[in-house]
Amino acid sequence: MAALRVPATAGSVPLGAVAALRWEDGAGAIERHDRRRRAAIAADLAPGATLGTALAAIEALPAWRDLPPGVSPSATGDAEVMGELFAGFAAAMGLGVLCVYLVLVLLYRDPVHPLTILVALPLSLGGAAAALHLGGLALDLSALIGLLMLMGLVCKNSILLVDEALQRRRDGLERAEALVAAGLARARAIIMTTLAMVAGMLPILAGFTPDAAFRVPMAAAVVGGLLASTALSLVVVPVAFTVADDLRAWAAARARRLVGGPEPEDLLPAGAGGDGAVPTMPRP
Repeated sequence: MAALRVPATAGSVPLGAVAALRWEDGAGAIERHDRRRRAAIAADLAPGATLGTALAAIEALPAWRDLPPGVSPSATGDAEVMGELFAGFAAAMGLGVLCVYLVLVLLYRDPVHPLTILVALPLSLGGAAAALHLGGLALDLSALIGLLMLMGLVCKNSILLVDEALQRRRDGLERAEALVAAGLARARAIIMTTLAMVAGMLPILAGFTPDAAFRVPMAAAVVGGLLASTALSLVVVPVAFTVADDLRAWAAARARRLVGGPEPEDLLPAGAGGDGAVPTMPRP
């Protein structure tokens, strides 16, 4: 092979004159990803292991943390698909919350009370995470679908409570009395709706339906989120309503002082009474 002649400027020269030839092991093919050379490492999951747990264990390895210069990790295959899936669902949930907020702003003609309604969403997420953890279930595609279902269910319970409180204030009650009356009036509807939804999810949670392995995380997320939000929203939502009401009254008074307008005798928020009160949603 050293005698193999290669083209040169003038004629040709032996290959041994321009290169050192020796036998070594090398890659059968050079793979590239995003125009960079890639060395792929693949493995099968052990029984009962999840992809997220396996990736976390790999990233905790010392060899993974101390990679040589010029070498950087990049997720491919199922790991890449999982990252894209979670990013897509996060964008969908964020866009959904934004759309719900904008619709509530249009209905109430007020940017404050919709925020009070959305306070219950983090409560449901905590309950769903606790249910998945207690059941030893992974946050997979099915559980993400359950979280999307929770958005509408939880917002509905908060809307019932806040709308009733606004209606009672329009009837002339003070804020504290209106919140207590709204809780007493709407507690039955909120609890019955939650119990009905939980009862519908129990057969799925128990695995009595086809594709139970796929559906169980969704049922667990819905049941845990509904129970947590129902138990806490009757306390947290009135507190958030009170804080938001005080902040809006303070902002309104400060704005009037800045523009030099007259101070009102009673700084009640819109929806508490008067001809210019903000209309509430129709009472179900």
